[in-house]
Amino acid sequence: MGDTPAYKEYVAGLLAGVSTVAVGHPFDTVKVKLQKHNTEAHGIKYKSGLHCTARILRTEGIRGLYRGATSSFVGVSFESSLVFGIYSQTKQLLQGSSQSSAPQPHVIIPSAAYGGAIISFVLCPSELIKCRMQVQGTDSLVPVSSRYSGPLDCAVKTVKSEGVKGIFRGGFTTLLRESIGNAVFFSVYEYVRYHMHSQLNSASSDHGNLIDVGVGIMSGGLGGMAFWSAVLPLDVAKTIIQTAPNENTSRNPFRILNSIYRRDGFKGCYTGLGPTICRAFPANAAAIVTWELAIKLLGINRE
Repeated sequence: MGDTPAYKEYVAGLLAGVSTVAVGHPFDTVKVKLQKHNTEAHGIKYKSGLHCTARILRTEGIRGLYRGATSSFVGVSFESSLVFGIYSQTKQLLQGSSQSSAPQPHVIIPSAAYGGAIISFVLCPSELIKCRMQVQGTDSLVPVSSRYSGPLDCAVKTVKSEGVKGIFRGGFTTLLRESIGNAVFFSVYEYVRYHMHSQLNSASSDHGNLIDVGVGIMSGGLGGMAFWSAVLPLDVAKTIIQTAPNENTSRNPFRILNSIYRRDGFKGCYTGLGPTICRAFPANAAAIVTWELAIKLLGINRE
């Protein structure tokens, strides 16, 4: 991998990000609506992710599920390019001349956490716009006169009313979520990939592309589920921070989660778990399969 031009790592990551949004955005819209409405004291309460999905389709059609997708495609693609590229390059740097095929936690965890911390600065503005677009659709308490016509309108109005710092609202929570989440994701991904390949290689010498795709689906899907299982409470807090109409609302994620816990218990801190987990497997499986395919097509040597 040392002879591979660095830009190829970032191109592969960008393609993975496009796949993630294409597959996962509708699930994300449902998650955000559940987090916004079901944690508020007033307004509609969705019975489940299916109930929320049905209402969106009935009132807005399929377009409603892709509300906010424009900023998501830009943000997630760029973010994915950075996180995969930084992870690969940092991992290579930390490994040095020790190119062990077995997963090394002391290499994987800091590489992934570092990548997550860096991308949080890109992801925060993108997700703020996405979340604000998503919550103004079906059953929104946002007055029609105050709604955004599109992502650019949302960004401009946010900067006008809250200043440049307003676009980075929830930045600390995003940094925590991405650092912890990516450390969990890449750890699970690397270990599942390693052990599945070990078992499949010992059982059969016919190591074809179909097996690689299957391993990519399982390792990526399980990694995504682990990511969100670990950091969903932080994501709930981030959604509330970024969509609160009052800019003086607390931005301390732990204070917000404590308030939710006192009112709704542990379940409230995991609001949106259903659609999040449903999204996590296919979206991250698509990302990993796309990433690994791009790595092969670009001639990147991972071993």
